[in-house]
Formats: sequence, C-alpha cells, structure tokens
Amino acid sequence: MCGIAGFFQTKDNYLNSSDRQLATLKEMAKVQQYRGPDDSGTFLNDHFGLSHVRLSIIDLAGGQQPMFCHHNGGLFGIVYNGEIYNSKELRRILTGDGYSFSTTSDTELLLAGYALHGIDFVKQANGIFAYAIMDCARNRLCLFRDRLGVKPLFYTQTEDELIFSSELKGLFAHPSVTLDLTLDGLNEVFSLGPAKTRGSGVFSGIYEVLPGQVIIADCDGIHSEFYWKLEAREHTDSEAETVEKTRFLVTDSIKRQMVSDVPICTFLSGGVDSSIVSSVCARELLRQNKQLATYSFDFVDNDKYFTSNSFQPSEDRPFVDQMVTYLNSDHHYLFCSAREQEELLTASMKAHDLPCMADVDSSMLYFCSLVGKHHKVVLTGECADEIFGGYPWFHKESFLTGRTFPWTPDLSPRKAVLREDFLDLLHMDDYVQTSYETSIAEAPLLPSDSPLTKKRRQISWLNLCWFMQTLLDRMDRCSMQASLEARVPFADHRIVEYLYNVPWEITAKNGEVKYLLRESMRGLLPDEILFRKKSPYPKTYDPHYEQLLKQRMNHLLEDTSSPLWRCADRTKVQSYMSGSSDYGKPWYGQLMASPQMLAYLIQIHEWLKNYKISF
Repeated sequence: MCGIAGFFQTKDNYLNSSDRQLATLKEMAKVQQYRGPDDSGTFLNDHFGLSHVRLSIIDLAGGQQPMFCHHNGGLFGIVYNGEIYNSKELRRILTGDGYSFSTTSDTELLLAGYALHGIDFVKQANGIFAYAIMDCARNRLCLFRDRLGVKPLFYTQTEDELIFSSELKGLFAHPSVTLDLTLDGLNEVFSLGPAKTRGSGVFSGIYEVLPGQVIIADCDGIHSEFYWKLEAREHTDSEAETVEKTRFLVTDSIKRQMVSDVPICTFLSGGVDSSIVSSVCARELLRQNKQLATYSFDFVDNDKYFTSNSFQPSEDRPFVDQMVTYLNSDHHYLFCSAREQEELLTASMKAHDLPCMADVDSSMLYFCSLVGKHHKVVLTGECADEIFGGYPWFHKESFLTGRTFPWTPDLSPRKAVLREDFLDLLHMDDYVQTSYETSIAEAPLLPSDSPLTKKRRQISWLNLCWFMQTLLDRMDRCSMQASLEARVPFADHRIVEYLYNVPWEITAKNGEVKYLLRESMRGLLPDEILFRKKSPYPKTYDPHYEQLLKQRMNHLLEDTSSPLWRCADRTKVQSYMSGSSDYGKPWYGQLMASPQMLAYLIQIHEWLKNYKISF
C-alpha cells in the first residue's frame, strides 16, 4: 500500500511558485510517510502536483511513482494506493491492445488502461484502490476509489484548486486548508461517531470520494460519476448452486489476494471468518512447500477477567489453539496490556485524524505495530458479518422493527455526558433520523420484495455503507501506521453483489447465523470452528483499564482549559464515572460500552486540543 496526495488547477501556473508548491507536496507526503516508507516521489508541472510514498509489495525494483506514459501524443501520470487482483487478465488485454509494459506493477496497468480506454477501464479492475490520474491531453484530474471503499481518498476545493490525499492529515498539510467544524461536523462526531456519513470528511468543505465513484476536475469545474453501484436482482440459483458459487467466490477472492512479492500472513481469531481465510492460504502455501504465519490477539490477564455475555459468548484462545494445530501454521500469540491500550488512545485518534473506536482502535494499532515488524501483507476475515448477516441486528425482532441505525439504537448514553446547551444546538435525534432515512432510501430494492425482505435489504445496505466502512477505516489506519497492508478478501465486490441478492431463507437457513457461509466452507475447517457461535474482536475486561481511564478523565476534570468542556458537562461526566460499568450494553456496535464512552471523550479532548479545531 501507499499514500498519495496532490493538487490541480486550470488557471494559474504552479511553476511560477515551484519551490513553494514542491515544498507543499513533500509535506503532504511526509505526514503520511508511514503508509509508504520504502520510496517517495513528487511531480510538478503547470497545472498538476503529485506526491507519493510507497510500500513495496509488487515489483519491488520497479513501480516507482508518480508514474508516467505517453499515448497519442498526450502525457498521463498516476499516483496510486492499492492492489489489483486480476492484473494478469488485464495485462493480457492491454498487451493485446498493443501496449508494451516496462514494469510488472499494477500501477502501470491502471495508468495504461486509462491512457488507452479512459475512465471506463476501472470497471474491469478487481481490487482495492484509490488513485489519481493526471490527464494532460484533456487538462483534467480524475480521482478513483474502489467499489467498497477499502482504501481511503479525501479531497477539498479551495477557490479554483482541487486538493486530494489518502488521509485527512495530507490535506491539513496544505496551507490553504483550514480545520473548521460546522454543526453537521459536530453531529458526525457526537451523534453518529465513530461512524460517519458516506462521503463526509467531517471538517467543513472536506469530502471523501465515495466507493465506486470517480471525481473529475477540469476547466468546467468538478463533477462526479459512479462506475459501479450495487443492484438488486432476482436470485435464480438453487440452494445447491448458491452454496457452490459462494464457495468459489470466497476461495477465489482469498487466492487472488495472496498475490505478493513479499511473504504474507493472516490474522487468526479462531472464529469462522479468519479461519476460512487462514485455511485457504495455508493450503495454497503448502503447495509451494511454504508455511503460513498467523497472528492472534488478546489482552493481558483476559483469561482471569473474561465474562461471557450475549455479544462475546466465549474466549478465543481454545479455538485459536485448535486452528493452529489444524493449519500447522507458524503462529504468534500477541497480548496488549491495559496500559498500552490506554496510552495509545491519542495515537489511534491521530491515525484517523478523528475520534474513532476508542480502545478497539488503540489495541488494533498496537497489534498491527507488532505484526508490521515481521510482515508487510496480512489477510483478514473482516467484513464477512456485514455481507453474510452475522450481526444480531440481522436476526432479532427488535432490530428488524427498529427505525434507526441498529448499532446505535439509543442515544441516551451520549446525551448523558453532554452539556444541555450543546444538546440544544445539536438536535441529535433529528440529525441521526435524517441520516438514517436518507440512507435507507438509497438501498437497492426490487418491486417484488416483501416488507421483511425490504427491511433486511435495508439493514444489509446500512451495514455496507456505514458499519463496514467504519471497520474498514479502522483496519486501514491501524495497519498502515505500521506500514502493514491489510487485505480483506470478503470485501470482494463479486461476493457483495451475489450475497446481496441471495434470499434470507438460504443465507440463514432455519435461523442459523451465516448458514450459507458455513455450508459452503464444509471440509475447510474442523466443525467445532465452522459452527462456532460468533464472538467479535476481543476486548479487555480488566478493571485496571477502566481505572486508568478514570484517572485520565479526573485529570481532565481539573483542566478548565480543556476544549472538551465546551461540549461535555463536568457534573454529568462525574456522575457517569460513578455509575455501573455494564459491558453487555454497548452504545455503539457490540464492543463500545461505558468504559469506551470515557475513552471516546478522551479522544475528543485530544482531537480538539491537538488539532486546534474551531467551531
């Protein structure tokens, strides 16, 4: 993976201030250096500025960026972050079109594809990507993002200039960008966070390229189009055919995503999703007389403090041990302490440039930092629950009849710590309800859908656009901080297109959670793993962690200069800390309960203070 950044304008000439513009490009790259510590490059001409930092995965000797080519007398350039998993097929197509490749990188593949076929070439690519194309012939800049939004890409417009970057911090490094929050931005953080509205950059005037979208800037201004949209279709395959096709799609995606010129590894939790990915990888590597490296995560003393609840019914360790034996993998058990988890709250916020999933993020950041010392590429089981209906809100009646985001059914825990005048300003319920209604109105439906089918499609759509995006953001920021490329085979658009239209009676036959996935993977895993009840990403139950959060919050309560108190109420926070810590009642998702509310408030304080945000 890599980090990209740059800018474009059609009126003035950047070369008239080349030293200043090049310095800006280098700074935009520097703040994202961890995304690509192996190489870097910048380019500037009259209307375009491009910068890139590279993590070398494919074509280690070649593939430097920015990369350029000439076609029909025109100059084209690219900066690119991602991997293309059907590169062999696309390379054959372009070679047949007469293009002569000088590297084996997929960067040149996308550049040549655009030069020969224009914007539509992206429709043929299967992969995770965010890239910018400099088209000097048409004097335009095009920004592309992959279909499911695995790789990030932000942009903003200042007067006549378009500025873009892989991460928000890249935009912040540009002297024209200011960090202002409108009322909508505040609601994104306090009412919806750590989720955010599709396309929202939270800060005023900053946006994220939507999944499956291309942004086009030229002399006529900025406009956009979608090269891919999810569609509702009639499902005509029998159950047996559906099982067979699902098995092919999942295993094919995993095998394709193993492509790398450096060794790969997998995250292995002992759950069905990561175990499927690890099993396919181990089998493929065995054919090459290689051993798969696997990593599992847990918390220090969690065997002592773990408490089973409806969201986390069992510990992972016994299932991890079983899978390690089954795979004969080179396994590494990683542990995070309460202190490390608490200390990295600020670092995890800075990785996002926003408050995020609190210790769910900080612990992942820590684990990735350990994995990144030994590997550059990891495959994960992320996104299977959103696609195959693994969460409780796909199944329970209370969620199916709800009229709000199922992972945030109740705003009262958030309101319980905020100032009354701030609440009057936000109108949280209205903002959330409008966001929800707007989103479900976009869900692809069929006229023949029954009310229940329609509701399940809407929940699936919400998961793809909101909850899955939050987890993909977490995985990208945490892994890339450690210069680790995380791949998510379940987030293959072919799988999403197919599963979105499979009837629920097959997806969860007889009420069995993720029946279709389990049935299609028979023989790849021991039955004890294949039919294990879902248990999400681990969290600590160590009371010492909550004590550390309270100590840190008590220091903030004494700090009258903290910008947090412009939003939160001191008395309410003190009352919140003295209340019971119910780990079984999350205020966001399945993991963020009362300790995570304190951690989130700490992240908000650090965010407002470190970024000097005005609102």
